[in-house]
Amino acid sequence: MTPREAPISIRRLRRAELPGDTVALARFLIGKIVVRELAGTRLSGRIVETEAYPQRDPAAHHFRGPTPRNRSMFLRRGHAYVYFSYGNHFMLNVSAESVGVGGGVLIRALKPLEGITQMEQHRKTTRLLDLARGPGRLASALCIDRSLDATDLCAPGPKPVGPSFSARVRASASPEPYTASFASMSAAAPSSVAREASTLSSA
Repeated sequence: MTPREAPISIRRLRRAELPGDTVALARFLIGKIVVRELAGTRLSGRIVETEAYPQRDPAAHHFRGPTPRNRSMFLRRGHAYVYFSYGNHFMLNVSAESVGVGGGVLIRALKPLEGITQMEQHRKTTRLLDLARGPGRLASALCIDRSLDATDLCAPGPKPVGPSFSARVRASASPEPYTASFASMSAAAPSSVAREASTLSSA
């Protein structure tokens, strides 16, 4: 472990902590940590940008109802919805509403915390700013694919290593502060985006 990968203290998020509204969940997840456990290593990053796709959003995959592809968006909030975008990369989302109601939050960017060397290998770059900047890069850095679709991110108990989230989304108990501001898209594009106010840095 390098100095830039100091151990962090984290705990798993409980489903009861998750807001029962898509836009509120997108804001809530800013500053939380995504953890991906592979054989012999743990990758993690702090969420710095999210995008909400609430009910009745015509740009959302769930807008026309459940299908075999998007059914994870209709699970209880706190499940992973992973899809392949434009035949090029995977995207990690979190279901955001109650059972049977479509809603999702796209995890758009992370600040890498643990497993940075492995992320560099997955992304084939050593530029820290580019490891998880954007949802496609993020999924590549963490080895996220469709095998993780419908994973319960809040499930308690031990998890298997391999192609699954072992620790899921967790809340940080680290004293590291963060400041967040939230901006809503225009009425013509009803999705809401939440971003960390401070920009990612390589320091």
